[in-house]
Amino acid sequence: MEGKEWMTLISEQNQVQAVARMNQRTEKFGLVLTEEEAQQLVSLRRANLQEQQRVEFGEGILPKLIDRFCDSPYIDRNNYAHMIARLQEIFYLYKNEMLDEITDDELLEFMREQFDTVCFGDLDYLEETCLDIFAQAIRAGYRGYQETEGRGEFQKMDIVRRWDREVFLQALNDLM
Repeated sequence: MEGKEWMTLISEQNQVQAVARMNQRTEKFGLVLTEEEAQQLVSLRRANLQEQQRVEFGEGILPKLIDRFCDSPYIDRNNYAHMIARLQEIFYLYKNEMLDEITDDELLEFMREQFDTVCFGDLDYLEETCLDIFAQAIRAGYRGYQETEGRGEFQKMDIVRRWDREVFLQALNDLM
């Protein structure tokens, strides 16, 4: 076995163990990953990193992702592994889309807040709307998220809702 393959195997085993250790935290929410699911998530991690042409050292994002989302009302034992897999994929995509201008914790905070409050657990809406708008703002130079650590940011950029409110208020004024 070549040195690189051996190192990759050891790294992935450590990743699986780190993900499995998260079961201690998540079981109180009824969420437990099997060893097979943990291995699949780590394999998907490798594929996502390759696809996004990223390198990650240490434990990686999976334990943080699990920790941040395990108490979401939109994740249950039936969709847990699938949701974590998709969230991981979305995370790496948007780290690139945001040109690494945002920290992992800021991105995770933004993702979680939108997932629960704006998207109501809809991963497509999180990816294609909330994160897309936020990434565009960051690429254009927006840095306000640094003060808030990613909290409350979408409301500042939610053009559709702001427009709807303005239209509603104008219509209300017209009625009076």
